[in-house]
Amino acid sequence: MEVRYSDWRSKEESIDKLFEKYPDIPRFVILKTDLHRRGYILSERAKEQFNPEIHHGKGIHLSGETDDTTVEGLYLRDGTAVCNGCVTEDDVVVRDPYIVDYIDGKLVITDQGRIYEEAEFWYKPDYYDKFTSKGTPMWKVLNARGHRLDADLNQYCEFWDIPGGGCKYCGIGVYGMNEKKCGHNLRVDPEDVYETLREALKQRGRYLQFRATQGSLLGGKELLDEELEVYLATFSRIKTLFKENGLKATINTTAMNVRQLERLRDEGGVTYYTSDIEVLDKEKFEWICPGKAKVIGYDGWKKRLYDAVDVFGKGHVSTDAVLGTELATPKGFRTEDEAIAANLRETEELAKHGVIVLDFVWRVGENTIFKNQKSPSLDYYIRMAKGINEIRESYGLSAYFADYQRSGNQPSTDLARI
Repeated sequence: MEVRYSDWRSKEESIDKLFEKYPDIPRFVILKTDLHRRGYILSERAKEQFNPEIHHGKGIHLSGETDDTTVEGLYLRDGTAVCNGCVTEDDVVVRDPYIVDYIDGKLVITDQGRIYEEAEFWYKPDYYDKFTSKGTPMWKVLNARGHRLDADLNQYCEFWDIPGGGCKYCGIGVYGMNEKKCGHNLRVDPEDVYETLREALKQRGRYLQFRATQGSLLGGKELLDEELEVYLATFSRIKTLFKENGLKATINTTAMNVRQLERLRDEGGVTYYTSDIEVLDKEKFEWICPGKAKVIGYDGWKKRLYDAVDVFGKGHVSTDAVLGTELATPKGFRTEDEAIAANLRETEELAKHGVIVLDFVWRVGENTIFKNQKSPSLDYYIRMAKGINEIRESYGLSAYFADYQRSGNQPSTDLARI
C-alpha cells in the first residue's frame, strides 16, 4: 500500500487530542468521521470473520460493482454507521488507514496497535441471493445501507461527455469508467426494481426509506427531461409500495426545474428531494465542477434548490457538499479556517431558504482528477459537522430523511440525534 503523506501524524492533531478538544462531540462520531477520511483495512484475522453468506459484501454503485470480499459497512456500538472506507493493500491512500482486527473474540478498530472501538459487519439483506422474474440477481438491483434501500438507475454521467466537464473529485469518468461499453449496468429495469423492493420489504422492520439516484442525463425536450423520465419510469411503478409499507421515498437528481420537480412529486410519489451542489462556493464550484457550472451554474443550482422547497416543503430538500475539495490546490482556499467560514456562510444562506446542507467526508480517490490532492484534517471535519448541525437546528430544519439510520454517511446528521 502506498501512503502519500507518511508524515501527516506530526502535522495534524491526533484523534486523542480531538476527543479532549471536543467533549461535546461523541467519540463515536469523531471516530466514524476519521474512518471515512482515512479509510480502514482488514487484518487477516478480521478477514476470516467476514462471511459473505451472512455479511453485507458485494453491491452496485455509480462507480462500479464490488464483490463478495468487499465490506459494505461497519456498525459501532451505539449504532453509528461507517458507510465507506474499506481499502485494500493495493490501494493508494493519503494517510495510513485504520486496521480492523479480531482480538479476544471481538472485531475491533485499531490504530498503531491501540484498540479504539468495537465494531460489527453489516448483515446481508434477506433478498440478496434471490432473482427477479427476468433472472436479474436482486443484489444488482438494490443496495442496502442501514435502514435504506438504494437504486442507482443509470450508471452513466453525461457531464463527462463535455470536454473537461467532469467533477474533479469524482471517479465515474476517469480511465474509461464512464464508457458505455465498460460493462456496468447502465439502466436498471423498473420491473426489476419493483420486484426487488417488494421482496426486500418482506424483511419486516429493516427498511425505512427508498432512495434513487443516477448519473446525470442532459438530453430531452428541456434540459434533464431524459433523466426525469428514467426516474418516473421507476417511481411510477413502485410508488404503491411506499404507502403499503410506510416507506419514505427520496431522490437525488441533477438540479431540476419546477415543472420537473412537480412531476416527481405528483407522478412519482417523491417526498424528499436532494440535488448535490457539491461545493459551497461559486468560484470553487466553477473550477471543481466545470460541467455543472457550464450547464446550470452555481446560482442556477441554488435557485433550483429553492424552487424545490416550494414544491416539496421546508425540511424536505437537501444538498450534499463534498467537503474538503474546496481546499484543493492550486485554486482552493488557502486555509481550513477560511474554508470553514465560507462554507458555513453558504450553509446558513441555504438554510434561510429551507435547504438542508449535508456534509460528505472527502476521501481522495486514485481514479480521479484530484488523485494527488490531500484531504483536510480531522479537526476541519469536526468543526464543519458541528457548525452545520447548529445552523440546521437554528433554522428549525430536520435531518430526518438522511439521519444515522437512513443514510449514516454524514457526520452532522449523527450529531442531529443527540
